[in-house]
Amino acid sequence: MPLQFLNMIKNRASQMAYSSTLYDWSLRGYTPERLIVRPPDCWVGDVDRGRALFDGVLMHEGESLPLAQCGWMPLGITQPWIRHVHGFTWLRDLRSLSCEKGMGADARRAARAMIQSWLSYYRHWDKDAWAPEVTGHRLSMWLGHYEFYGQFEGDDDEADRFEHVFFDAAVRQARHLSHVFSQKNSDPRDIGHFSAAKGLLYAGIAFEGHEAWIDVALNEIERAIEGQIAGDGSHRSRSPQALLDVLKTLLDIRMALQSADYPMPEKIQHAIDKMGPALRFFRYNDKGLGLFNGAQEGDRDVLDSVMRQCGIRGKAMSSLPCAGFERIVHGRTTIVMDTGKAGEYVSHHGPLAFEMNYGRQRVFVNCGHHPLDEDWQDALSACPAHTSITLDSRNPLVGKASYSSREDHKNATLLEAAHEGYVALNGFTHKRRLYVSDQGQDIRGEDSLTAQHDPQRPIEAVIRFHLHPKVMVSLIREGQEALLRLPGGVGWRFHHSGGELALEDSVYLGEGKQIRKTKQLAIYGQITQKQARILWAVQREG
Repeated sequence: MPLQFLNMIKNRASQMAYSSTLYDWSLRGYTPERLIVRPPDCWVGDVDRGRALFDGVLMHEGESLPLAQCGWMPLGITQPWIRHVHGFTWLRDLRSLSCEKGMGADARRAARAMIQSWLSYYRHWDKDAWAPEVTGHRLSMWLGHYEFYGQFEGDDDEADRFEHVFFDAAVRQARHLSHVFSQKNSDPRDIGHFSAAKGLLYAGIAFEGHEAWIDVALNEIERAIEGQIAGDGSHRSRSPQALLDVLKTLLDIRMALQSADYPMPEKIQHAIDKMGPALRFFRYNDKGLGLFNGAQEGDRDVLDSVMRQCGIRGKAMSSLPCAGFERIVHGRTTIVMDTGKAGEYVSHHGPLAFEMNYGRQRVFVNCGHHPLDEDWQDALSACPAHTSITLDSRNPLVGKASYSSREDHKNATLLEAAHEGYVALNGFTHKRRLYVSDQGQDIRGEDSLTAQHDPQRPIEAVIRFHLHPKVMVSLIREGQEALLRLPGGVGWRFHHSGGELALEDSVYLGEGKQIRKTKQLAIYGQITQKQARILWAVQREG
């Protein structure tokens, strides 16, 4: 608490300083007349979103924002929207629209008009629009897309006026980022630190006479790598989505340095070499990501591009020891299980949760993540939204001790892991064992709970197995077993010993904000002694 209080005071003091007239004056200086390097942007936008934006409606994760009616900072705008609106990621959509027949000049003019409109509101420092992460992202998008919108159709006076205002604004924002870093007002453990440093790097590359910004930015990027990237290449948040976001940023940085013939720092290249295989670890046969710690399935085309740029081929690793994840592959079955402690950045309460895939079909899943709605984010981070066990409808405490062991044989794997997230709440340690054999067609599980003393009252335990929406399920044998049917007709039989089996409603948020209805199997039981065990199995039919 004292450290948080000091940081709060420091941030407020910085904001007061940034909002002063003296600070605004300090950002003035020589305005360049051109870009000596135009860093490229290799990511593809969406034509439909570009067309909507051309008509005055900004789209993000399936939601819309009519800019003409509410301006750049509408009342009640959330942080994800602030990052999208003021980060200018949507320039990619207008660039994609420009490839449509007859839309090239119109899309370029629309992009320039929106930049000019933004500058009429936010030429000077603003707490939200000039936040380091947002400013850095905006600078890299502006400079990375200048080749697109900086083409004028024969009006030299218009070009001169736009370039003077635009270059002056870009350099002022870069100077602000330089001040932020020099005053240590950006935390290298914050994922946004990468975007802030990337923006300063792009400015140092693009504007003559500001090469010193390159060294500052690279130093900050290396600090962020030290603070956020683990030895196995995973992100400290243990989130596949955070890992993907940072890796994309580092790939952009590498491409920008190459465009300027600037040497690639060994530490950054080494990070890319580690992070690529770590991201591959979380990718399933359907080409999407596992739904752990705030991740969704992701854009398959983007993931393909990242894999190509990293040069990743072949099989995925079987373990991420620093992150605490294990991957089991036998036959067509793939299981990924969370065996580690909850992360410092993303507080998801799903210890020992696992996901199971057969071929390209997802079978058992976690419920996913909502990209915009905070209430949904809280609900989906809770233990009941994971294929794990919940005691007394409470979340296990994060960051508690855990361990795992693994035995691999030619035709089988035994994985055992435990966590102490419930010890402080009700005294119990949860241990889960998974045994996979018979070419992945026989999966057996054991969930055990142990404590030093019998509980003073019965404790309700629920083991949940969330199903992907494409999986059909029905209870059989008077509710004692369940039959799962995958697309294509492959069947699996689920059975258990101990507790009562129920079939209940669930949700799946694997793509955008779409909430898909699905089902879950739940085993209910009451713990009255200091030791309890529930066995379950899922086996392929036929």
